[in-house]
Amino acid sequence: MKKRQLGAGGPLVGAVGLGCMSFAGFYGETDEAEGHACLDAAVELGVDFLDTSNIYGMGRSENVIGSWLATRKPNVVIATKAGIVPRPERRFDNSEQHLRSELEGSLKRLGVDHVDLFYVHRREADRPIEEVVGTLKALIDEGKIGGYGLSEVAPTTLRRAHAEHPCRAVQNEYSLWTRQPDLGMVQACAELGVAFVPFSPLGRGIFGETFPDPTRFGEADFRRSNPRFMEPNFSANCAAIEGFKTFARSRGWSVPAAALAWTLDQGPHVIPIPGTRSAAHLRELATADDISFTDDDRAEIARLLPLGFAHGPRYSYAQYFGVEVYG
Repeated sequence: MKKRQLGAGGPLVGAVGLGCMSFAGFYGETDEAEGHACLDAAVELGVDFLDTSNIYGMGRSENVIGSWLATRKPNVVIATKAGIVPRPERRFDNSEQHLRSELEGSLKRLGVDHVDLFYVHRREADRPIEEVVGTLKALIDEGKIGGYGLSEVAPTTLRRAHAEHPCRAVQNEYSLWTRQPDLGMVQACAELGVAFVPFSPLGRGIFGETFPDPTRFGEADFRRSNPRFMEPNFSANCAAIEGFKTFARSRGWSVPAAALAWTLDQGPHVIPIPGTRSAAHLRELATADDISFTDDDRAEIARLLPLGFAHGPRYSYAQYFGVEVYG
């Protein structure tokens, strides 16, 4: 797999990373063995950038990765996050005490003494970002983290943070049907030498070979209350995306690989992290790195899925809590 740089001064990683939220059962029940098989496939394919969080299953995802690291000793780059306090009432804490404490818990679960990238999972709005970056710089200086990142922030926050100490990566949702980062974040990252890391680059499954069935979503499935997966939006979205699926297949590409390749095509600083717990799915996704679009391909994709085509917002009002909007 081709390599891309994880921010200025950061390590080279495979162009396609792996989001590990699914290891915690967010999109269906799973177990440690399935997670390990997926991680084994990742190394085989050159997918060496693993993304997790302290709150994915309240440590479950990190534990799966940690037990795998302990037995395989692979050469991988690991990112984790902190800043969301989910209980008893969801809030955000970017204080030095909280970030340090949560990082130590993550390091213990992962079985490592440092991580390559540590994100502020959500910004605490009332705390100056300069103060938060001061904490992160101290963690870098102490060797606890290789660099810091920000998640679901606006370009203005990135610029303020980067002026305090260079940011390594920004992680926001980005895909063919979620395009807010095109309003300045993709461009700001390129300008500043910051990696842009799209999560949910396959639209939470909408760009799979077959459409997901909302009637089969589990009780804990995020999509149950997501507007784009609720009627009448869901049927309208499926109708809009069907043409793209036909186009991808006509070019000999799998649908998810083509959708993922679109994110890669947005710039050499873009490193998407599709989430899966399936080794077979990951093998299919890794082929995105082999797809090269012509100008005609780009024009056809833009015609089939024009900017803003999606029916319904990407989040419900409750799900938007903590996300910085702009544009």
